[in-house]
Amino acid sequence: MEPIGLSAREQDSPAAPPAPEPTYTHTPQQPKPATSRQPTMNTTKNILSNDVEIKGSLKFSNDLVIDGKIEGEISSDGSLTIGENAHIKGEVAVKAVTVFGKVEGNITVSERCELKSNSELLGDVKARTLAIEEGATFLGKSIVGAAAAAKAGSAAPGQKPAGSQSASQPELVKANK
Repeated sequence: MEPIGLSAREQDSPAAPPAPEPTYTHTPQQPKPATSRQPTMNTTKNILSNDVEIKGSLKFSNDLVIDGKIEGEISSDGSLTIGENAHIKGEVAVKAVTVFGKVEGNITVSERCELKSNSELLGDVKARTLAIEEGATFLGKSIVGAAAAAKAGSAAPGQKPAGSQSASQPELVKANK
């Protein structure tokens, strides 16, 4: 009797040879070209969240965002963002700073200092450019301009650099909304 489903010819023929193993080739992917929205390898943004408290000097490279509490000197050749929840007590000496929170101390920058709405600065500013948004509080004096930025790094604390373009006496500035 013949098994069901197989013809006599299929029963007598030898088993078919196994199929050859598939061959895989690996083609390495080319790196994607950097676009303007992608950070390059040189840009690193460091973040200190709002539950961080530091007492002492802080030095960093590239960019830093602080949303916690710092008591001490902050220095860098990079850019600093002081977040809404941040409270800084001490001197700030960086390339550029954007303030959303509170700073009690002097700020010295070689480029731009921005005081955003609802920010508070109780101290002096030395910067190439200074931008104060409506709603910001600034109590201190400002020295602004190219000469101020160039001499800001060489002046001792409390010493007024010569040749600054603009200077003002300490006063409370509260921008109206």
